Amino acid sequence: MLYKILILAILAAILVSLFSGAVFLAKDDSDSKRMLTSLTLRISLSLLLLVVLIVGFVTGQIQPHGL
Repeated sequence: MLYKILILAILAAILVSLFSGAVFLAKDDSDSKRMLTSLTLRISLSLLLLVVLIVGFVTGQIQPHGL
């Protein structure tokens, strides 16, 4: 259960980064670096989520299920 909460927390952080990047795109001036920082954070979090999912499948913490 704790593993699933970790995955949901990472997904929530990705969404927060996505929406903050949209706000920075709309409000900041052209020479601000906050948009780039938001994109970098979102990519890093996405890679972290991918690694966490792979580790979860390999260790058996997460098991796929059929329909």
